[in-house]
Amino acid sequence: MPDIVLATINAKWIHPSLALRLLKANLEDYENRAAILEFALRQPLAEKTGPILGAAPRILAFSVSIWNHKATVELLEALNKAWGRASRPVIILGGPEASYLPAESALIRHADWVVHGEGELVFRDLCGLLLGNNVAYGGASDSSAQDWTEGIKTLPPVKGVHGKFIEAHIVDTASIDPGYRLYTEEDLCRKLTYIEASRGCPFGCEFCLSSRHGDAEPRVREFPLEPFLGEIEELIRRGARSFKFLDRTFNLSLKRCQGIMEFLLDHLKPEMYVHFEMVPARFPLELRELLCRFPAGSLRVEVGIQTFNPHTAALIGRPSDPEGELEVLAFLGRETKAIVHADLIAGLPGEDMVSFAVGFDRLWEVRPTEIQLGILKYLPGTPITRHSDAFGMRYASDPPYEVLETAALSIRDLDRIKNFARFWELIVNRRAFADLGLFPEGEAIFSRFMELSDWLLLRFGRNWGIDQKELRKALELHQTEGCV
Repeated sequence: MPDIVLATINAKWIHPSLALRLLKANLEDYENRAAILEFALRQPLAEKTGPILGAAPRILAFSVSIWNHKATVELLEALNKAWGRASRPVIILGGPEASYLPAESALIRHADWVVHGEGELVFRDLCGLLLGNNVAYGGASDSSAQDWTEGIKTLPPVKGVHGKFIEAHIVDTASIDPGYRLYTEEDLCRKLTYIEASRGCPFGCEFCLSSRHGDAEPRVREFPLEPFLGEIEELIRRGARSFKFLDRTFNLSLKRCQGIMEFLLDHLKPEMYVHFEMVPARFPLELRELLCRFPAGSLRVEVGIQTFNPHTAALIGRPSDPEGELEVLAFLGRETKAIVHADLIAGLPGEDMVSFAVGFDRLWEVRPTEIQLGILKYLPGTPITRHSDAFGMRYASDPPYEVLETAALSIRDLDRIKNFARFWELIVNRRAFADLGLFPEGEAIFSRFMELSDWLLLRFGRNWGIDQKELRKALELHQTEGCV
């Protein structure tokens, strides 16, 4: 039986958690006393509770993100019903969602400890104190809790302990085990392989948790290059074929970016692909030449545009160069064989339907492979809410905390955009109906597709669970008869 269980609920089965592997890999003497349990959102609840109850750990740690918040609460509630007081483990929560929730939230009420920030070193030391002091169950109420609470306050990686909350220093990337050795053969051959060459972001977009970095903190920290390349080489040798880089600004340092991409080009194997998130403002000639060398199917590039409205971009602290960004996207589509994914966000402060439509049409002109239309979300801890009063912004109280209305976009406007986004994913991004020629060249797309998505919702009464054959029939009807 493991003393420590590291658990999370992944969005899908193909998304293994690098966070859990990092935590386990850095437990040092306690690594062999820890086990990883991963679940998927759509798994039945009993398939999640059973393995945890069977493991009977002394410490149960959950990594919580915006997409698994509700499912984690549901799981913890079910576990509490099954546990007797004598068998309840110490519960530790971490991850971006747990880090900034108020103490009274349902999720946090289940925790004995909540780690704010990067948890590798703090979690190791917490486990050492808990297991070393033989604290077995419900840490907050154990008779020896005071001893290890005081001990935690003296640990080097910890800046402060406030009740059950522990604030961690940012991690020196050169000092930690990256955890890739803990990917199993099944992970590497059948799932995405998440890796990170750097952490952090130099920018301060207010809807992102990176905007919380302090002026005294290094905004971007790089993993030492040579060991990192050695880790990639070993992963490829073991069978990895789909690498997704977690770096928010992979092309920030041209020299490092070149070194990694040249290494990957030298080691490409059949059916292997890599996914980078890149900053559109940093595409010099040297980078463009490298991107052009990747064969078809081997490269996926994500470019965050978010808004083409310069006033809105300035409000939220986001660098903006619409013409330059469009030129980069045009280059990627014209000169490379990459699958290009471009992001736009609806509901940002000050941007109305007309402005958003203009931006969407400009993006459509350069034809990225996919346009991901997202709705602004309030991530707990981010400063985007400072605009709430001035711009009439109201958010849902439950995750994913989407904006419900703004002074510039009504509830109906945003509901229409959400419906637009869903049908755009089904019809355009998935390229299932390209043969129908739905969108002639040279025509503005936003208003045309908005009318179509409104009509489809009226026809089907929903935008999910629609049979593809039925959707095709509806599209053909709309096209030939001009239904409204």
